Amino acid sequence: MSSLAPRPIVTYVMIAMNVAVFVAGLAMGSGVGQNSSDLIQNGALSGPHVEVLGEWWRVFTAGFLHVGIFHLGLNMFALYVLGRVVEPALGTVGYIALYFCSIAAGSFGALLLEPNHFTVGASGAVFGLMGAMVMLQRRSGISIWESGIGALIGLNLLISLTVSHISMGGHLGGLVGGLAAGWVLTDGRNFLRPKWIPELVVIAMTGAWFLGCLYIAGHPDLV
Repeated sequence: MSSLAPRPIVTYVMIAMNVAVFVAGLAMGSGVGQNSSDLIQNGALSGPHVEVLGEWWRVFTAGFLHVGIFHLGLNMFALYVLGRVVEPALGTVGYIALYFCSIAAGSFGALLLEPNHFTVGASGAVFGLMGAMVMLQRRSGISIWESGIGALIGLNLLISLTVSHISMGGHLGGLVGGLAAGWVLTDGRNFLRPKWIPELVVIAMTGAWFLGCLYIAGHPDLV
């Protein structure tokens, strides 16, 4: 496993970036509980498909945008709690690779299951961190049910399924992306050499999720 980082600096930076983007949206005209600013409209993941195909940055920028202070606060609290454990365990590079891989995987899931829905939020990345936490606990011989992370994932998926205006595709995609990247960065280290190869593999996975998003965007008949 990677050498431990002394403090979860990247987690704090990600939180600061999300908050800064939210404040910028307020300055550009959106209300505390609205999604009307140009920043959100030009960065959200939403249909029709051609928007994502022609404006590829939405795959990633959607993961830094939030609608309302509650939406932001909930995601940032989860990011803070999970990031303080996952980042030191994976190391700085591995954690950054995991984070963006989860965002791209979440966007893929959202485009696949809800191609024409307005989608924003860091929850894809948060679900990715939960997936990585599962892999870390599995590697350490910790039961995900005794630790509570299994129940937390199940509860959040249930909420995603039953509450309107929540992206089930984004959450499932982020979780799958986090599980896969987490496995590469934990168990994958047993045979992936030299030591920087797992991080490179996760970066390649991010690229694959991104290209998958563009492919779906260009083939609306698939969904």
